[in-house]
Amino acid sequence: MIELDGHQWISEPVGAGLRRLWRVDEVLWEGDTPYQHVVIGRTEQGVSLFCDDDRQSTEFSQLVYHEAMMVPAFLLAEKIERVLIIGSSEGVASRMAVQAGASRVDHVDIDEQCVRLCAEHLPYGYDTDELARAERGEGPVSIHFGDGAAFLEQAPVEGYDIVVVDLPDERADDADEQHNRLYGEDFLRRCYDVLAPGGVVAYQAGCPTVWRNETLIRAYRRFNRVFDTVTYFGSDEHEWAFLFGRVEPIDDPTNLMLESYPKLRYTPGTVDEADLIGSTVPPYSLRG
Repeated sequence: MIELDGHQWISEPVGAGLRRLWRVDEVLWEGDTPYQHVVIGRTEQGVSLFCDDDRQSTEFSQLVYHEAMMVPAFLLAEKIERVLIIGSSEGVASRMAVQAGASRVDHVDIDEQCVRLCAEHLPYGYDTDELARAERGEGPVSIHFGDGAAFLEQAPVEGYDIVVVDLPDERADDADEQHNRLYGEDFLRRCYDVLAPGGVVAYQAGCPTVWRNETLIRAYRRFNRVFDTVTYFGSDEHEWAFLFGRVEPIDDPTNLMLESYPKLRYTPGTVDEADLIGSTVPPYSLRG
């Protein structure tokens, strides 16, 4: 963090030569885990999580983010019984999957310390008791602390109705970044391999703004090389975009989501039918 005008600030990179400042009014925890530098603090958007200076989630906007990632996956999947979530330290995605009807959620995260800190300090996602139950496998959610790629090597073939990969943004300029492996095509094909029939892979895929869209363009091309059906969902109230791949060809995935919406067990708070129509057209830079 930096000192400015008598306050502490996090300087977050948002593109080449661009940064934005987050004023941190109270630091709840700051330190280095084995994988990243973590700050959890109070900002104007409530309690917020930063990893390596990148904002990961805030109390104010986390529901918009997580529903943009999870709701289209729920609507595109043939069924919602077994869900695999890789990353997503806060635990919000696991909760949503259970609310949508999943009877088994495997949550894999390499950074055990970050997951525990989120449960301790964030007012959303896992609480400490919920995390403890997930560690013991008591209930529908089981958490596994380890590498997502290694977990998939041992996962059953054709086992998951939804596979969610929710990681910090791909580092376009750092191929050695640990989590970059989980954005590669080989890993994406492994996610494909563990899908049940009618299953869906969901990714946090980057930012559609023209000053930060390089990783989104790369992810979109990968998805189209791997899946017969690729659906784009760009949150209209957040800065992130999400990609969804399904093995089977579907003529009109947006219409499928609209048909599935009234039957969804999970009740979205930030996504409705109009969003499904307006947010599924990829930006020009992806279609060009």
